[in-house]
Amino acid sequence: MDGDRSTETGVSRRRLLQAVAGGGTAALAGCSLLERESDATATTIEDDRATALAERFAPRLSFDRYERWFPTDPRQYEHEEDGETVVDGFDAFDGYTKQFEAGGEPPAPTVFYHAVEYEESPLAVVQFWFYSVFDQFTTNFHWHDWELLQVFVDTETDEPQLYVASAHSRKVPNNEHLDPQQRPRILAELGSHSSTVSLNERPESFQRLPVGDVAADITNRGLEALESLSQLPIAYGLPRDEGGRLPYVVPELDGAPIYEHDRLPSVDRESLVDDAVTIRSYDALSSPPGSIPAREPGLTMEHAGREDTGADATYDLVPTTEAEHISAFTGPQLSFEFAIPGFVEDAVAGHITTAGVPWDQTRYANPAADISEPAHRATLADRYDAIGAPSAVNSVIATVSRTISSDEAPDGQGVTTAESPVETMALLESEPEAVPTFRGVAMVQDVPAGEHRLTVNGAGFEPHSEPVGVEDGGSTAVAGVEGEIPLVASEDAVKLRVDADGTDADLTDVSVADDFGGRLYEASMDGPDAVYVHRGGAYTTEVRDSDDAIGAFRVRPGTGAGDGDSDDSDGDDSEVTIERPDTGKASLSRFLADISAETATDVDRATGADDDGRPSSVNGLVQALEAISEAADRAAKRAAETDSKGADRALEAVTESLERASQRLAEAREDVPAPTAKASEKRLAQADRRAEQALASEKL
Repeated sequence: MDGDRSTETGVSRRRLLQAVAGGGTAALAGCSLLERESDATATTIEDDRATALAERFAPRLSFDRYERWFPTDPRQYEHEEDGETVVDGFDAFDGYTKQFEAGGEPPAPTVFYHAVEYEESPLAVVQFWFYSVFDQFTTNFHWHDWELLQVFVDTETDEPQLYVASAHSRKVPNNEHLDPQQRPRILAELGSHSSTVSLNERPESFQRLPVGDVAADITNRGLEALESLSQLPIAYGLPRDEGGRLPYVVPELDGAPIYEHDRLPSVDRESLVDDAVTIRSYDALSSPPGSIPAREPGLTMEHAGREDTGADATYDLVPTTEAEHISAFTGPQLSFEFAIPGFVEDAVAGHITTAGVPWDQTRYANPAADISEPAHRATLADRYDAIGAPSAVNSVIATVSRTISSDEAPDGQGVTTAESPVETMALLESEPEAVPTFRGVAMVQDVPAGEHRLTVNGAGFEPHSEPVGVEDGGSTAVAGVEGEIPLVASEDAVKLRVDADGTDADLTDVSVADDFGGRLYEASMDGPDAVYVHRGGAYTTEVRDSDDAIGAFRVRPGTGAGDGDSDDSDGDDSEVTIERPDTGKASLSRFLADISAETATDVDRATGADDDGRPSSVNGLVQALEAISEAADRAAKRAAETDSKGADRALEAVTESLERASQRLAEAREDVPAPTAKASEKRLAQADRRAEQALASEKL
């Protein structure tokens, strides 16, 4: 890139995610955007009954060793403003930090509770609200952070029915457990305080799937829409406890790190999440960080009313009614760097907002509104008339991987995909809302039907963006190629641009495939398009127009080899542009000429360019490849001259030469290095398919 990341890689510093926090609602983890009108009315349980429920199910809390912001009482930071009681972010953050550093222990540990029961139903719910003065994470951060655990209880049997622990937002499935057999334990995620339940024999860790005699901590289902995820419970979980590397980011305010602000005199760099798990910004790295540590258990908390708990600290249980006089939690917008590919950079701009108050939320009065697993809601609906059946919720999902050089390919001539070394983040720009991946899964749920654009980004990666169409009726739109989105490390990335300006064809779709890695990108096309590819690959870019005619273009960014209509931006090897891509016989014939000439050159280089010193089988292979290129070049010229019959005759000669080339390759197999032979085989197979497409094309 040319260094101006705000224009070349897209939206960058301080221009992120307008209303990521949903205007003060979605930032509250687990917040529902759906009102369940089919649920019965719930009424507040008063005084002793509510207290008894809260004390019985008061959870044990376990935090990460690097945690800085434990649950506390916001009332100590409140003040009057224009006749209303508010908690200011500066006051809370600075005041808490000053208290924490002075005392060495979490200030005023507090958990708030609220209990309701559904009318004419034996179903009650006790909510536990955890307030932290600040949230620092990898996808978002904000002043004030309210997290929630809900315990659904049958008042006739006195048995818990369901635990719902808040994830990052209603866009990410909560961590839920149906029919739990023990009092809840909560593992709080570092910095973000997203909660997951820990109910099995491993009290300080999260178990997504059962292993041996150890049960899973959640009972969420897999996702049938994507076979690779059909057996994986879809919930946020706890990535750093599952082996996922999750780099945190330094929050910014007014263009500088938040700890430099003059209204935070008690806050310094050490007041934030530790350097061991933090990076300065996403685009400050040329490759994903490799030293982010896994989660390590830290401080534990128990309700002060319990005896002999063995916890490091205790918290007070306080009814939310004692805090409901607070009308707002305030603070200026914060930001961090999030790059979006340049062609769509104007699709999103903005910042993260602060959180609202729990008692204004739908789920406060109707806890069932926060159940994100349809199977759990369906089970409760079967048991209790007060709970309505699941609503149809649309989702977008994909797995995120990393593109790397293929060991099977010649150097610089092929890639493959592997598991991403770090968790990443996904942004549905049309909402917009950012969500973190878990175990490499990017899922955005509760998505309105229509056209959207999904962008995925990660520390040390270049961003990926593509349009996604979502149908109504509870559909799941699978993004990427068969559900996989491969990202490219910044140090290996080349931007491949498709610029249709001046093209007669009405282009509708574009795809990019590597000889070894297969199809890596495919999307509908509306105007220019761009995708980052690994410079070590050998790519075919295919376009399709509204008449279903096909065009193909060869790109070899690592070697400079490519189609004649591509441009290397004045020698800048960080970008390749396919200009005025066309479709039909001429385009496909030029592609055949390019790929066969390219393969002949590669065989030459791999075996020695001296014809006299090479086996005759190798010379025969090179000659057959050159014959393909010459015949394809004639076909392209005939097609350009609107000579359809002449173009087809030349293409028939291409087909004959392809057969000879395949025979010569088989004969020369022992004399050509295995990677080059494999690459030649793959290209000949593709050339054969493109020749058939060219012959069948009615468009010249």
